[in-house]
Amino acid sequence: MELLLDSDIRWWVVLPIFAITFLFGILRHYASLLLKSNKKLDKVQLMESHALMRSRLLRTNGNYISKQGFFARKTFFADTNGLFVTKRRDVPPPNPMTDPSMMQDMMKGQMVNMVPMMVMGGVISWFFSGFVTLKVPFPLTTQFKQMLQRGVELTTLGSSWVSSMSFYFICLFGMRSLFSLVLGENNSSGQQMNNMGMGEAGPMPEPGKIFDAEREALQVTGHTWALDGVEQRYINRIN
Repeated sequence: MELLLDSDIRWWVVLPIFAITFLFGILRHYASLLLKSNKKLDKVQLMESHALMRSRLLRTNGNYISKQGFFARKTFFADTNGLFVTKRRDVPPPNPMTDPSMMQDMMKGQMVNMVPMMVMGGVISWFFSGFVTLKVPFPLTTQFKQMLQRGVELTTLGSSWVSSMSFYFICLFGMRSLFSLVLGENNSSGQQMNNMGMGEAGPMPEPGKIFDAEREALQVTGHTWALDGVEQRYINRIN
């Protein structure tokens, strides 16, 4: 079944759904910042996180420093008297069920995430339900009808057509890059969408086990000088 869509759907359905989803994401980001509690940074945890970050950077970009510099840093972290051994802590991870402040932060995050979702879903369902908004430029099988045509129950409609409700969900989960561009990489809206896509996070690992895993990964990392002969390669390239 082929359709000829009214051009007004673009202005009165597609653009409003996009604008509502984007603006609610902006509001959700700033609401989460207002409700976020100011935690005091623990000196030991800050040192551990920075040490892990430096070690991962060394494994990733170690080929761009000299061999002596690479192995000096590798010894500092992964040697038997290195930082990952001397600063190792066998402490259990924090349990949010026994920490009232962590429980409160989790409830705030769930509220900031779920309330806008419910409001947006109600607004989109009330004002824009039943519209066919666009068509994807490639054929799809009938298994995609339930996902792309929510709120439009037409058995004769092709699988490539997208309903207004399905377009809302596409915008909702497809704006992570746009939120990162507008609000920065560590924005609350993009992180909440990632959490929804990945599901509930597992238990936090112990700091000692993280140090052990990073130490083993660093020990098996070798060094290959990436800038060996770079002058000659550059000359050959420009010639």
